[in-house]
Amino acid sequence: MKNNSSVDRPEGRTWAKWMAIAGLLLIVAATAMPLLRVEGDAFRYVYSVGAVLVLAGRAFNTCPYQILRVKRLYRIEVWAGIIFCVGAFFMFYKGAGRMDWMAFTLAGGIIEAYASIMIPRAAEGAKKNKRD
Repeated sequence: MKNNSSVDRPEGRTWAKWMAIAGLLLIVAATAMPLLRVEGDAFRYVYSVGAVLVLAGRAFNTCPYQILRVKRLYRIEVWAGIIFCVGAFFMFYKGAGRMDWMAFTLAGGIIEAYASIMIPRAAEGAKKNKRD
């Protein structure tokens, strides 16, 4: 029988979390490469691999809570992975502007930051309401 203390100790697929973290680090590195004047198209491929890793990691990461708001925030993280993949598409699309991919990178980053702040808050709020 499963213990219902999932609010106290979240369980999930740790490999999926680490995959998403590795993807985010690759995206940060690829975004910094043009700023550091790294020549060539290597940053496009590094960014693309990172975007796919983020999408896969977020898609396979299950929500350990039974709280609707937290489940929605986990779903928002999947959308951030999709946004990063769209940014990777615009890196290779010839009709795109030079910095269109950066707009999608910023949008995905904002969504990631929002979700990473709100998931613990929503879980803690639900835990507090459960005790009352």
